[in-house]
Amino acid sequence: MDQIIVRGGKKLRGSVKISGSKNSSLPIFVASLLTNDVCVLDNVPNLEDVNTMKKLLISLGVNIKFEDKSLVLKLDNISSIKANYDLVRRMRASILVLGPLLAKFGEAEVSLPGGCAIGSRPVDLHIYALKKMGANIKIKDGYIKGFVTGSTLKGAKINFSKVSVGATENTIMAAALADGETIIENSAMEPEIDDLINVLNKMGAKISRVKNKTIKIIGVRKLSGFNHIIMPDRIEAGTYAIAAAITGGRVELLDAPVNNLESVIKFLKKMGVNLTIYPDGMLVDAPEELTNFDLITEVYPGFPSDLQAQVMALMSVSKGISTIEEKIFENRFMHVSELLRFGAEIHVKGSKAIIKGNKILTSAQVMATDLRASSSLVLAALRAEGDTVINRVYHLDRGYEDMEKKLSACGAYIKRVRNN
Repeated sequence: MDQIIVRGGKKLRGSVKISGSKNSSLPIFVASLLTNDVCVLDNVPNLEDVNTMKKLLISLGVNIKFEDKSLVLKLDNISSIKANYDLVRRMRASILVLGPLLAKFGEAEVSLPGGCAIGSRPVDLHIYALKKMGANIKIKDGYIKGFVTGSTLKGAKINFSKVSVGATENTIMAAALADGETIIENSAMEPEIDDLINVLNKMGAKISRVKNKTIKIIGVRKLSGFNHIIMPDRIEAGTYAIAAAITGGRVELLDAPVNNLESVIKFLKKMGVNLTIYPDGMLVDAPEELTNFDLITEVYPGFPSDLQAQVMALMSVSKGISTIEEKIFENRFMHVSELLRFGAEIHVKGSKAIIKGNKILTSAQVMATDLRASSSLVLAALRAEGDTVINRVYHLDRGYEDMEKKLSACGAYIKRVRNN
């Protein structure tokens, strides 16, 4: 397995161009299943999760050409409605094919998904919504097997017991071809969902947010192809902003989606980071010392759980005692044991982590446990004295495009060692 070696102690200085959003790309890929026409996407990031979704769609019969961040999908020869275990186990977002397959073809067979080990994240909300729309679903032999009685899914009123991004996306896509009106209450509000809605409306769907957490979909009989530019990745932007802060550096983030980063911007400012905000980016200018802060992760527009691990690394070198309360996932502190190896002082009590700052981090051999945890180890290594070796970096490749190149361009010493 590949390793990444980081020699810490250098302040980052330079600029980073933010890539297209992983969490926007994946559901939009899947939305293409709802049409027979050609679909074209630009600003697509070259990531392992993107490659996994490409392989999954190809296994269903989609013809895909990917070149220079442009993806062309041809949908006129779908030959399978089964998403096999070997692909689905690699990435949780694979569950998103369930709704479109049921809506378009009246049947689907999707393996129970895998992905990062950061909590159970059950599929029950996806199944609940599709059943409300008339799908017959059972779980057998490790697969979710569903079929539609009659010609199509039916519109329904769906009230989620908890906010779920994936379940909201799956339901929106299924409802786009359903018969009648679907109302989704307590829907997720992430900007990536609005990007998906924009694409579906380009295809001829009739979808609107009638209020913050309520989405109305009026089903149509047919959807067309589309051309779309993937929005920039707000989590990547937040990660590089924190990287600048933890090194006391000065980094300009190009194409950063600042309108979707309000909670992150507020947090960094309160910790003492100087930020200059542009319409299409921002300049992060960090002082030598940052102050403590108490943080709670929340659903959007609150502070994203996907930046919690990176923030914990930052808090370890800030002055005073900081706290993080994780309210989204029940098992998202697995990176703590690895940060401790750098010399961080962190105590976990249930869903709350207490971080004692002012620590001098030193290099260590560490191991990534999930996608976002892997980036927190890179950030800690940038600050630590000496050479850090990060193992299991395939997690990093799932969600960060060219991280070594982007950090190197800002003066970091970081290299990948390929072990066959």
